[in-house]
Amino acid sequence: MKMSGKDAFTIARDVFRPSKKRADDAQEQSRHDSVGGDFTFETHRLYYGYVIDPKDNTLLDEVLISAMRAPNTYTREDVVEINTHGGAVAMHAILELALSKGARLAEPGEFTRRAFLNGRIDLTQAEAVIDVINARTQKNLELAAAQISGKLKDRVAQSRSSLVGILTQVEAAIDFPEDVEDLIDPEDTITTLHREVLVPLQGLIRNYIDAHVFRDGISVAVVGRPNVGKSSLLNQLVKKDRAIVTDFPGTTRDIIEETLNLQGIPVVISDTAGLHPTENPIEKIGIEKTLAHVNGSDLVLFMVEAHRPLDPDDHLIYEKINSKSIIMVLNKMDLMSTGSTPTLPDDWRFEDQVHISALYDRGIDQLKEKIVKLAGGETPLDLNAAIVPNLRHKLLLETSLAAVEAVIGQLQNRTSSELWAIHLQEAIDALGVISGDTVKVDVLDQIFSRFCVGK
Repeated sequence: MKMSGKDAFTIARDVFRPSKKRADDAQEQSRHDSVGGDFTFETHRLYYGYVIDPKDNTLLDEVLISAMRAPNTYTREDVVEINTHGGAVAMHAILELALSKGARLAEPGEFTRRAFLNGRIDLTQAEAVIDVINARTQKNLELAAAQISGKLKDRVAQSRSSLVGILTQVEAAIDFPEDVEDLIDPEDTITTLHREVLVPLQGLIRNYIDAHVFRDGISVAVVGRPNVGKSSLLNQLVKKDRAIVTDFPGTTRDIIEETLNLQGIPVVISDTAGLHPTENPIEKIGIEKTLAHVNGSDLVLFMVEAHRPLDPDDHLIYEKINSKSIIMVLNKMDLMSTGSTPTLPDDWRFEDQVHISALYDRGIDQLKEKIVKLAGGETPLDLNAAIVPNLRHKLLLETSLAAVEAVIGQLQNRTSSELWAIHLQEAIDALGVISGDTVKVDVLDQIFSRFCVGK
């Protein structure tokens, strides 16, 4: 249990008794101590003792308490953490005792929110905390940890500071045109905007394109006629019998999902119902769900049988999915005669193709490599650079970038400096929302609602 705030130490002193005697003497000792006694916590020390309800001297648990005084804490407030044995009854009893002494239950993300509001971290670092908690791969964790270190915060702050400096000069020129007539040189200002704002923001946006897949992952749908081997492929990819495999068409009637870790990229792969004309009402529902799921997928593995000519249903399926990124998966290569090569229509558009045997685990590693390649994970990310894995950040960077480009265009056309000021302020505000300097309360509520209680 963790407490943060000005009363954290007072509550802890009321309920904690340091160990001076054996455990079986703890209750007897508490009867001779005044409530809270004369015990004083030293900051950043760990104490061993007992939590005792002073109302009736009931010993609740043997604990370790860590005491940390502001401002050198996570929230920049006084913080006390009580480590119990972990039993639900004991923890609940200690929690109820703390609440009776004036504590209240934290809201989701409240500790990190306090750290942000008290200036220990900015909003990009606060958001990175939830990314650490939700990390699904080692690469996820590395990206989030890099963001917590403040690299994105520093890059945004540098560009914002440059914009504020230029806006200050522009406003001075507007307010005092006779005194600072030559303060703004359009060519020099354009050069500064390019070097200190435009190019860095463009780099951050490119960085998002490279990095977000490691945070958000990609969704991959396996599509094809019944009995082409879709379920066998899913089982090979996840290395377990996740989907039922039979010789009967239509075995898979609902979408089955599993998450893979492919070179640090979270990949949600879905085995879908076989697509074919049918009068079976249950299969029809499965096919409708498959088509809806395909529309929301990032990548489609279109599976056909390599040892047979394409079926008319294969062509119908292609017509339904050809707007998506497709990897052609030619399965059952083990059934092909020596030297034969499967052919695909010249007008079919797809990103890549791979020959596999899902039954005998052949070509599966090559398929994984192609998925990673299309996901954008071939180039190693530089964790020393500012990482932008968050869509909220990307959209705000684009807003700021558009405003800066507008300023540059106005400077080139020698338009009114009042217009420059409007767009400069827009660019500054957008970057301020990223860092939290100008963010609205409802945005904060939305961000911290994603946190669990206790973070």
